[in-house]
Amino acid sequence: MIVHVWRRAMEAEIGPVVVATPDAEIARAIETAGGKAQLTRPDHESGTDRIAEALAALDPGGRYDSVINLQGDLPVLEPETIRAPFRLLADPAVDLATPVALAAEHERSDPNVVKAVFEPAGRHRGRALYFTRTTAPSGDGPLYHHIGLYAFRRDALTAFVLAPHAELERRERLEQLRALAIGLRIEVALVDTAPLGVDTQADLDRARSILEARP
Repeated sequence: MIVHVWRRAMEAEIGPVVVATPDAEIARAIETAGGKAQLTRPDHESGTDRIAEALAALDPGGRYDSVINLQGDLPVLEPETIRAPFRLLADPAVDLATPVALAAEHERSDPNVVKAVFEPAGRHRGRALYFTRTTAPSGDGPLYHHIGLYAFRRDALTAFVLAPHAELERRERLEQLRALAIGLRIEVALVDTAPLGVDTQADLDRARSILEARP
């Protein structure tokens, strides 16, 4: 599965792709497929901390001023879902960007589907105000499914990993609330669909079917 995620990242054609992992078996799988892996400590609390360690090791001179944190459980991710938030970093006021998609009816009250609350700023973007597992915002109108992929400006990534955990981050179990708590500006990019995340055997079977159907 991680090789498929690596391939989707390569297809985005944004820049170098490195798999950050504490697992030597995962690293070997990526390297066998022709990719690059960076071994990290096994005790990180989040993927964001792991990305920060890998970036410091791979680019100590600061050649790259931004990085995308892509989760390893999204094998059928569309490359455009990676590109869309990255493009928002062209705006110097944006510290990090993340994609959202229109939530399906059955997702509206599902606590496993994180909802993004944002103020629209055009047809395909907006400024994030909050993220929650509850059904929000209230009132008539669409809800948006947050996709756990982040395009960080490098200094924002550093500020994020050095900051203490926020109270709302702990309460909602959503690390992006730490970024909002320390004043980072998060912009959202609206994409067509939320990718399938693989959490169960049924998800894995569905992902295999999707990949087998692709040309």
